[in-house]
Amino acid sequence: MHEIVMASVAALSEGGLPELTLRKIAKRMGGSITLITHYFADREALLQAILDYTLSNADAFLLELASIEDPLERLRASLRWFLPLTEESLALEKARVALVAYRHAEPLLRARSDELEPAMRSVLRHGLGGFVPAERLDASIDLARSWVSGMALSAVEHPEMWTPQRQLATLDEFVTLLMHQRQAARVAGVG
Repeated sequence: MHEIVMASVAALSEGGLPELTLRKIAKRMGGSITLITHYFADREALLQAILDYTLSNADAFLLELASIEDPLERLRASLRWFLPLTEESLALEKARVALVAYRHAEPLLRARSDELEPAMRSVLRHGLGGFVPAERLDASIDLARSWVSGMALSAVEHPEMWTPQRQLATLDEFVTLLMHQRQAARVAGVG
């Protein structure tokens, strides 16, 4: 079943929602459509599985993040999790971007995207918690969410330019800015 979901992610990343048909996924996998329909009755069920996979990744990462005691390392790990640093994570990000384009046309996407954003913000909340003062946490989550979204989209648009090394170097710069913001808040008596 995981192979079907990953083949579907690859199809979405390469051609968007029009490529997500049971027949095309079966062809991509070199099998018959019954292989797909054995696990997924229709395209909506397949789409549901892709979205479930994304949410379960966030939940699993939250458990991993909770085991990191150092606030700075936890922050770095949470930001790094969003970056498309591998071929698989780049495909997932391309698929996510493709799905965003259909958010208003597909009722399932509209409903599930309302679940995805809180999950993404939760990762950042856990990453930033203990690093920024509580009164600045929501604003810092907004800042980090916009940064990771922009970074990921840049990597999708120009993967040749935004190599993993460049993404990580930019992450280091972003963390340095957050550290300066943290120090300024302490000097001002805000945290």
